[in-house]
Amino acid sequence: MKKDTFILGIETSCDETAVAIVKNGKEIISNVVASQIESHKRFGGVVPEIASRHHVEQITVVLEEAFTDAELTWDSIDAIAVTEGPGLVGALLVGVNAAKALAFAKQKPLIGVHHIAGHIYANRLQNEFEFPLLALIVSGGHTELVLMNEHGKYELLGETRDDAAGEAYDKVARMLELPYPGGPQIDRLAKSGEVTIDFPRAWLEQGSYDFSFSGLKSSVINTIHNAKQRGELLSNEDIAASFQESVIDVLTTKTVNAAKEFQVKQVIVAGGVAANQGLRSALEEQFNQLNIPLLIPPLHLCTDNAAMIAAAGTIAYEQGRRSGMDLNANGSLLMK
Repeated sequence: MKKDTFILGIETSCDETAVAIVKNGKEIISNVVASQIESHKRFGGVVPEIASRHHVEQITVVLEEAFTDAELTWDSIDAIAVTEGPGLVGALLVGVNAAKALAFAKQKPLIGVHHIAGHIYANRLQNEFEFPLLALIVSGGHTELVLMNEHGKYELLGETRDDAAGEAYDKVARMLELPYPGGPQIDRLAKSGEVTIDFPRAWLEQGSYDFSFSGLKSSVINTIHNAKQRGELLSNEDIAASFQESVIDVLTTKTVNAAKEFQVKQVIVAGGVAANQGLRSALEEQFNQLNIPLLIPPLHLCTDNAAMIAAAGTIAYEQGRRSGMDLNANGSLLMK
């Protein structure tokens, strides 16, 4: 009988300090997240120096809580998986150095994990993967389409050339004087608004799976400024609905086109913006019509967490991949 595998995951790429223990890459034993939203809210976004300081303060507390919740000891842990990038370098360094210290002290294998791979594998905590599959990653820092033909192998089909979708959401929310984080606020307003403004869609070159949201963001900002100068009163709800319609149109269309071209058996959505109800509904409608299974993780696994890092780390562990004590934070780490 195969022995169970327990992987400890550590995630500190942005403004959540998270530690989790996952069994066999699929079962969450514990998943502790210390959020910093309240600390960054007054600045309207994440302040890297403050994020790093909070990680230093929280990492030991969160680690102890993860073991307490799991009711396990270090003897049960097979390896330590940690986000090595991409992300905020100062924040990443806290997690990487904590993982290296623990791996050395406890004599456990160390595994560096790509943050986006973690978001993808958050879906495997709910359902098994079927290959080939297509992953749409949508977050504050990333908008990417990734093709997978087997576990641990990633082919980047398209990525954002400027602002990520989540970044555009936050900037538009700031223009509408909505609290941080802006994505959920826009999503909420859009439900009660009407699509009254035809904001642009950046389709880019024919057949391209890249994304661009900078022009859309600028169009929204200009529309708001011009209305104010003319003394016109625009509905925040209508602006939100019109903006979200443009984002969702591009995301769903490109995802559907890629799914058809590569004849995938499964489509998964990952990242913080995967929590957006408008996007979820649009994708579900499209892929129900195509009869292609769509996986979207529950809300608590859409945002940054360590269970997803442990899940991705389990695959790396099973494939024999290990990191040395020279592992370092890489803010612009590429997928491979």
